[in-house]
This record gives sequence, structure tokens and C-alpha cells, in this order.
Amino acid sequence: MASSTVRPTPQDRPEEDDVARRLLHSAAVLAYDPATEVDWDTPLDRDFHGASPEWCSLYGTPYWQELTDAQRKQLTRQEAASVASTGIWFEMILQQMVLRDVYMKDPTSAEVQWALTEIAEECRHSIMFARGAEKLGAPAYRPKRFAMELGRAFKTLAFGEAAYAAILVAEEVLDVMQRDWMRDERVVPFVRTINNIHVVEESRHMKFARDQTSKRLSGAGRLRRQINALVVAIASYYIVTSMVNPKVYANAGLDEKRALAEAKANEHHKSMMRSSCSGLMEFLASSRLLTRPALAFYKRAHLI
Repeated sequence: MASSTVRPTPQDRPEEDDVARRLLHSAAVLAYDPATEVDWDTPLDRDFHGASPEWCSLYGTPYWQELTDAQRKQLTRQEAASVASTGIWFEMILQQMVLRDVYMKDPTSAEVQWALTEIAEECRHSIMFARGAEKLGAPAYRPKRFAMELGRAFKTLAFGEAAYAAILVAEEVLDVMQRDWMRDERVVPFVRTINNIHVVEESRHMKFARDQTSKRLSGAGRLRRQINALVVAIASYYIVTSMVNPKVYANAGLDEKRALAEAKANEHHKSMMRSSCSGLMEFLASSRLLTRPALAFYKRAHLI
């Protein structure tokens, strides 16, 4: 009789490890080191935008029409830095949730090894975003205190599908806008490189998050889905509404009060956000996570 203490070989692992194995292979074949891939040494060229102008919160407003070309570029640089800072905030939450999720699992499994690989990539991304924001000449933007405290609670308490679905929302929203930025020759080259690195590596993270969300929801009852749908929607609302810090307008030399009012009423930007989330909303709907209470938060965040 074979000993019960013999560990299974990779071939004996359950099929649920298949996705993790493919992601580990992808990371081994295609991964970046931002410390060497990004041009950190060349001084910032202020003739470039920090993000595609169409993604600017003021694009299409009367205030945007009044801005000089230099002011528009400075505003997009500040907004890109704000988005990066929000990304750092949520990546720190993500890393803690994933590490907590695999804490008691078998470290020889592909799932745990992929989770640790993802954490390592997210750590590099956070450093990359921080250096990028600094090079753009921006301060360390932070979400509002209430959002920060909610994030503290979420990273401590969220688990299973709630954690992975929230991770997916944050990554999917960033992914769509960054795909535009990395292809846009109006955007400063080092930011395009940062976006390319993030898009390539986050595609693996999104695949894992979708897979984990579906697996954790398998067999979940109605009450569990209702609760988690609301938790994910609330988390999504605060992530998305924290992306553009109100201070970006003053730091770009604009009238903060007027800019904030026009940004809040900007239908173009709301449309861009909704279009970026169409695939995500389809996935959440197929997972039965678009409940009526959850929809209220997605609509407030202009994600649907």
C-alpha cells in the first residue's frame, strides 16, 4: 500500500490547478522588471500628455475648451498620477487579501505558487506606479479618509468571491483605459511603457480573479450571492470614485471648485467609464452578482 504521506505529483493535482499552471507558465515566459524596462532617467517632456485626453475628467466640458494646450497636458499628467496612486492603494489591499486567502493552503500547489507570483508582480507594479507619479511631478494622492478606512476593513474581512470579484473590478476598469493610453503617441513614452507592462501582467491577474470568482460561487445560495454582490458593488464604487482626486485640478493650476462641478456633470466621461465596463458587467451578470442593490452603486459610479 502506498504511504498516505506521499505528496501528489503535478500530474495528480486536481483540474482546478490547470488555470494556475498556465498562468505560471505565462509569467515565466512574459514578465517585466520595471526598474530596467522603464526609462526613468530621461527628464519629463512636458510636450506630452500623461494620459489620453479623451479619458480626462474634464474632456468635452466648457472648461476644457478654455484651457490652453499646456494646461490640458498638465491636467492629464496629474490625473494619470492620481489613477496610479489609487492603483497603489488597491494593489496593497489586493496583496493582503490574496496572501490571506492562501495562508493555510498547500504551498506546493500551482494555485498557491501563482498567488505568490501575482503578489510579487503587484508589488513591482506599486513601486512602478509610485516612481511614475513622482516623475510626472505629482504629490502622493490619497483617497478620502472614509474610503481608506473602508479599505482597511475590506482587506481584513473580505474573502472568497467577494475578494476576487472586487479585485476583478479594479483591474478591469484600469485595463481598458490603460490599453488606450499605451497606444496613444500623445502620451509621454515612459507612461506608455508603464501601461504596457501593467496591461500585459494584469491580464493574468484578471483571468485568475474571474476563475476564482466563478469557483467560489459554485453552489452558492441566494443569500450569499445577495450579500457578496452588495459588498463588491460598494467596494467598486469607492475604488472608481477615488481614481481622480479633487486636488488634481488645483495642482494643474485650475479653479478646483469649478473643475469639480463640471467633472461631476461630464456626460462624456461617464460614457467612457460605462463603455470600459461592459465586459465586466456581463461577467457579473452571468455570475448573478448584479442584484438590484448592487446595481444602484454601479449606476452611481457610472459603470452601468
